[in-house]
Amino acid sequence: MADRFRITLAQLNPTVGDIAGNAAKAATAWQQGRDAGADLVALPEMFITGYNTQDLVMKPVFHQAAIAAVQDLAATCADGPALAIGGPWIEDGRLFNAYLILKGGRIASKVLKHHLPNETVFDEVRLYDAGPMGGPYAVGNTRIGSPICEDGWHEDVAETLEESGAEFLLIPNGSPYFRNKYDIRLNHMVARVVETGLPVIYLNMVGGQDDQVFDGATFGLNPGGELAFRMPVFDEAICHVDLARGDAGWSIEPAEVVPQPDAWEQDYRAMVQSLRDYMAKTGFTKAVLGLSGGVDSALVATIAVDAIGPGNVRCVMLPSEYTSQGSLDDAEAVAKALGVHYDFVPISESRAAVTGTLSPLFEGRDEDLTEENIQSRLRGVLLMAISNKFGEMLLTTGNKSEVAVGYATIYGDMNGGYNPIKDLYKTRVFETCRWRNANHRDWMQGQAGEVIRSSVIEKAPSAELRADQKDSDSLPDYPVLDAILEILVDRDGSVADCVAAGFAEADAKRVEHLIYISEYKRFQSAPGTRLTPHAFWLDRRYPIVNRWRDRG
Repeated sequence: MADRFRITLAQLNPTVGDIAGNAAKAATAWQQGRDAGADLVALPEMFITGYNTQDLVMKPVFHQAAIAAVQDLAATCADGPALAIGGPWIEDGRLFNAYLILKGGRIASKVLKHHLPNETVFDEVRLYDAGPMGGPYAVGNTRIGSPICEDGWHEDVAETLEESGAEFLLIPNGSPYFRNKYDIRLNHMVARVVETGLPVIYLNMVGGQDDQVFDGATFGLNPGGELAFRMPVFDEAICHVDLARGDAGWSIEPAEVVPQPDAWEQDYRAMVQSLRDYMAKTGFTKAVLGLSGGVDSALVATIAVDAIGPGNVRCVMLPSEYTSQGSLDDAEAVAKALGVHYDFVPISESRAAVTGTLSPLFEGRDEDLTEENIQSRLRGVLLMAISNKFGEMLLTTGNKSEVAVGYATIYGDMNGGYNPIKDLYKTRVFETCRWRNANHRDWMQGQAGEVIRSSVIEKAPSAELRADQKDSDSLPDYPVLDAILEILVDRDGSVADCVAAGFAEADAKRVEHLIYISEYKRFQSAPGTRLTPHAFWLDRRYPIVNRWRDRG
């Protein structure tokens, strides 16, 4: 029996629907594994289609094309190491999430996912049939167990594989990022090691897909739970890992353990990576946004620059008579520090024209929120015109606090194709700006140093739609608002929970009311980077028509 086994782990970034492109990535990884003398080259879950496909995978012509591509890949990779790749599979008229083992020009083995996640961003019960709990597959005379993603989070699949002869576990994943998720994964995998006594290799993909971003951080654990290696976070990487058989069985030979960044850096990297991939995968090379002089737009501009480079970002100041000199100065300073194209497009004349047009209809009525929103909607019209004319994706800049309570104008400042800070509360926006000013990494395309000056971060937030307006006129101060939102949204808590935490019942009830009546806005909002398990997109699905209120 062989005493050594080399596996090439391909932590790569697929694109949903680009079956040919994903197959080409797989073939390139296989060639690198062949050159390195690998016994097996492994790719993540559903790699041939990209992940998460949602309902697209149920379309027969799509999953048939994916299966055909895997069969072609088997023929291409016939002479060399086995290739393991995730993809759809049809058996007895049923659709499965499968891990397909290619060897000798054919699909030699297959694993069918048993536990189908059906929470947060996942709807796999809707998409697939559950496969049986099967045994290991053989590569040469080595028997490998591959619980697919969610299967690795449950003890029964791994224990069944160990009992039926698996010598180590290779777990292919499509595991999207949320803050501190690596620790959750690690704890689950340690449990699998302890339960089975087998080495575990956790293989994850990288890259952005709509709101989700996959963070990689592929790792291996030896019996006893010792970390044997860890691959980079968010970066594509190919790693050759060796296992050796001793008297006590197989173990992974120690390799590089890439440092794990802190949560602030990972959140920021997730926002940059998701925007970069969203644009690249939808065919956009340039972005445009309104730069108001406030902290949210300054952070989005910085994320855009770090994602696609300053030469590809246009910032537009659209002042009205209510725009302060401080905002004018701050917006120009941020644009200059970032090195972006900066346009100055006043809206006062346009606003006067619109209000003049409406004045006969509005005669006898006082000015109110209507006139304020006209300003925001004019900005939206102008920014969309710029986007259309120059082929630049419009970015929207509402933080999670605003998105939660509807403190944004639909068809106005909510216009846009993507919102990288959609899952970032306002209090974290401030701290993220400070983090970026103090830190620079080689994956950032913007310059190092202070790019968001302190006056942007420290001034009182204001929409500047009327004289002397401040956000706190309409909302609790952001530390209070965000703490209440964290209870009501992120913890699914109640008004009573807010009161028990020390907040005024009236504030909690008002915030809850605003959350519910803003659902229609969120339903029409742009997607944005998912940073938590309670992001406003697929994680939280509430009805628009909803009269229920928590009476405390």
